Amino acid sequence: MPKKVALIRGDGTGPELVEAMLTVLRATGANAEFVQCDAGLEWWETHGGPSLIPEETYRILDQTDACFKGPTTTPWTPGSPRSVAVSIRQKYNLFANVRPIKTFKGHVSPLGEVDFVCVREATEGMYSGLEFRLSNDTAIGIRKITRGASERVAEFAFRETEKRGWKNLVVVNKGNILKETDGLFMEAVHNVAKKHPDIELQESFIDNFAQQLVKNPQNFNKSIILSTNLFMDILSEEASALIGSIGAVYSANFGEKYAMFEPAHGSTPKYKGLNKVDPTATILSGAWMLEYIGEGRAAQAIFDVTKHVVEEGKIVTYDLGGTAKTSEMAEAIADHVKKALR
Repeated sequence: MPKKVALIRGDGTGPELVEAMLTVLRATGANAEFVQCDAGLEWWETHGGPSLIPEETYRILDQTDACFKGPTTTPWTPGSPRSVAVSIRQKYNLFANVRPIKTFKGHVSPLGEVDFVCVREATEGMYSGLEFRLSNDTAIGIRKITRGASERVAEFAFRETEKRGWKNLVVVNKGNILKETDGLFMEAVHNVAKKHPDIELQESFIDNFAQQLVKNPQNFNKSIILSTNLFMDILSEEASALIGSIGAVYSANFGEKYAMFEPAHGSTPKYKGLNKVDPTATILSGAWMLEYIGEGRAAQAIFDVTKHVVEEGKIVTYDLGGTAKTSEMAEAIADHVKKALR
């Protein structure tokens, strides 16, 4: 029986990027069944309601083995629904958002080559949704940090460090100012660290880490970088600049029994329908999803071929120095994948 994957095409450039990803995945012949479902701003603008996700989509998510989400747009006005990603992470307890940051050969930035992984607690913190307008002049947001969620994501980060054969885990915080919330987070991390004595745990305040990330980024190579929800959301976006573009950053959201895969970037609506945006992150997120559902050979072929196509630089999009359309780059990767899997 093929594994079932809920497929959210998303907003803006999402549908064309997801189609590019499907072009590549179909070329592998992987045993996966995609079940299309709605979510996002464009759906909400037509149908309205309290959520960007219809109930039918949740029913599909309940019946599938994983989810692939294209980029979606989140309305920012007060009172509007929370983002699709945050809603799914919280409903399915997808507590670890993971974004690998690795330089492609031939696309080395002025700051040099990097290779590290950002791990973000993805269910609470400033994204808990606990905001209140107290008066016309005052609004507050509650930064919820719990020991259980903190220990859970810390355990994931330590295991990910071991899985990759690395020895360093850097935990980013602001405990000197956020004494209770980051104090609790750090207590949880240190408690988990006792079970992983072979991993060196380093601490860094977020302001210093943000500086070091652009001053000495190689200091973090072969390391897992762990932090709370908002901090790591911002830091992983900063880190994407080290490899040229967030268009190359793929990501996954892992829980105990479910996972959602997505490119790390937004929906870039101004480029909708132009067939020009970089599909790298979407394609590699799709490859990671295949690995998760047990299609490891197909996944590895996509990772290897995409790396080759990007580093060769002949059939790539404008941000990678080429002139290819989104679909042309995807087709080139698909052709190479077919040959690799013969």
